[in-house]
Order: sequence, then C-alpha cells, then structure tokens
Amino acid sequence: MNQRGWLIYSREDAETNKSYIDWFIDEARLQGISLELVLREELTVGIIQNKQTIFHKNLIVQLPDFAVIRTIEPLLNKLLESMGISVYNSSSISSFCNNKALTHFHINKLSIPMVDTIFVKRKNLLLTPPMDFPFVVKENDGRGGNQVYLINNQQEWKKYFADVSAQELIIQSTKNVQLGKDVRVFVVGNKIIGAVLRESKSDFRSNYKLGGSATWYSLNHCEKKLINRIIQEFDFGMVGVDFLIDNNGGMLFNEIEDVVGSRTLSAVSDKNILAEYVAYIKRSGNM
Repeated sequence: MNQRGWLIYSREDAETNKSYIDWFIDEARLQGISLELVLREELTVGIIQNKQTIFHKNLIVQLPDFAVIRTIEPLLNKLLESMGISVYNSSSISSFCNNKALTHFHINKLSIPMVDTIFVKRKNLLLTPPMDFPFVVKENDGRGGNQVYLINNQQEWKKYFADVSAQELIIQSTKNVQLGKDVRVFVVGNKIIGAVLRESKSDFRSNYKLGGSATWYSLNHCEKKLINRIIQEFDFGMVGVDFLIDNNGGMLFNEIEDVVGSRTLSAVSDKNILAEYVAYIKRSGNM
C-alpha cells in the first residue's frame, strides 16, 4: 500500500465513533489505502523556526499523502494543505460550511429558496425583536442541532436576550415551515448518495442525535435539480446538505454539515457511503 492517509479525530469523538472509524479504515484497506487514526490532541501544529511544522506525539513524522479531518478547525485544514497534503474537506469548504451566515450568503447567490435569515452580532441585538414571532435563533458556529432556540413571544425573547453569550448569530423566520422535520442529502464530491427525512414529534429540531426518527427519502427530479445547483458549485468531499420543508412540501435550504455523520443513512438503506468516499479520495488524489 503506497498511499497513506490520516483520519483525524478528537479523542472524545474517536471514542464515540469507534465503529465508524473501524469501518472507514477497513474500507480504505479494501481499496488499497493505508488509513491511520490520528488524535488531534497528539498533533502539534504551528510555525517553528520560521517553518510550518507538524509534530505527532512531539516527534517529526513522515507526513501522509492525504488527511480526512473530522474536527472543526479550518486553520488545521489550511496548514496541512499548505504542506502539500490533500485535505478532505478542504479548508475553504470547512470555513464556509461552519459559518452559517456565510453559508447562506453563498447559497443565496445560487437562487436557492430559503427562509428569511438575518445575520447579527450579539452587541447589536435589541429588546425589540428583529422579525415577527415565532423565529429561530442559531449560534453562527453551532452544529448538530445544538445552540438553536425557538422564540415564540416577547417573554422568551427577553430571556434569551439576557442569557445569550455567543457573539455571532443568525435569526430565521419559521413562517411557512414544518417544524420538527427536515431532509438531509448526503453528498460525495458532486454526486448525491441518498437522502433521509428526519422528524421529531417532541422537538422543533429533527436531529437524529436529539431523538428524532429517520426514514429514506426519495428525491424527485426537481429536488435533484435544486441540489445539483449547489453541489456543482463547490468542491465538496463528503457533506450533508440540509433542507427545511415548507407547508406545501417544497425544500428550503437550511445548512451544510461539514463533518457529517452517516448513521441515519446506514439505518434506512444499504448505501455504503464510505466506499463512495474512499473511491472519491482516490480519484481526486490521482492515487
């Protein structure tokens, strides 16, 4: 096996995702690639003696041909890229997918339908709400359905206003939106792998990890055409593109998950997304 890759996780996430990591490493091996789990805490990165440097366990090591980064740290992606390592997802994708305001800005330029969305800094918030109730407030760098708040009235807004500590937020209208329901589309490169419908009967958020359910979702021709407008525009590795559903069943762009998991897709289908991902890495890296 000539090609070597690093699969970078935080220690905590590596423990939680052990079976996924084992699956990833096995799939790489089946396709002739050596993939090694590397814990982020064991990497030292920076500028040492005026040179971009990476130590692993405080030692200089042979750098990999590529790295799959499963932490949210765009600067790490960028530093590895600058040292000649192919990185998935790229620093540019990691940067804009993990900034909700920036994501909406870019996707809006493609004329993709979305709910009314306001970008705001904490210091500019007023006790007078920026749009009619109800609305949702999200921390700009939140993920996994966390740091998301449904505000129904002035009392709830006043409480949120007093407690919020995040410095950058987005505020989104919930008019004409089916709360507790969304569609996640799994993408590798510029290919749609599959989609799931996520629903919750007890929460306005539909995330699987928060107790929501998932079923296979068959995308129609118009939905695929909409999604392809997004995935043809960006150089994705593997991402999840999330859509809210309006009251007429139409799709409204919501966000793009950079470090996306695939347990929902595996639960409702026989799609082997990691086989697709490893094959994509081989093709894009000319391995």
